[in-house]
Amino acid sequence: MRSERLPMTARLALIGLVAGVFSALFGVGGGIIVVPLLVVLAAFPAHAAAATSLGAILVTAAAGVLLYAVRGEVRPWYALLVGVPAVFGAVVGAHLQQRISGRELTLAFAGLLAVIGAWLIAG
Repeated sequence: MRSERLPMTARLALIGLVAGVFSALFGVGGGIIVVPLLVVLAAFPAHAAAATSLGAILVTAAAGVLLYAVRGEVRPWYALLVGVPAVFGAVVGAHLQQRISGRELTLAFAGLLAVIGAWLIAG
């Protein structure tokens, strides 16, 4: 079924379901899944897709960390060591994102995914 035939609410729910599965399965943070799907399936502009993804990740991460914490697999100190500097990085990233075009943002994101993919395959 073509995505244009699905109502927007169904497309967004499907994107959320896919993002949740892959986020919990691979720990990817959701954005790697959510941003491209919002652009392709929901026709979001790149800037709005990135911003919306961050909001969705908050919910997804909370659910994932709760389930993993129940199993004793969360290392809170390490999470803080990664998370606190990430807050500052997010502020810088949000400012940078607003200074580039949607096309440049899409190309940069695609390039990042290609580099990460190559690195994982080579590693």
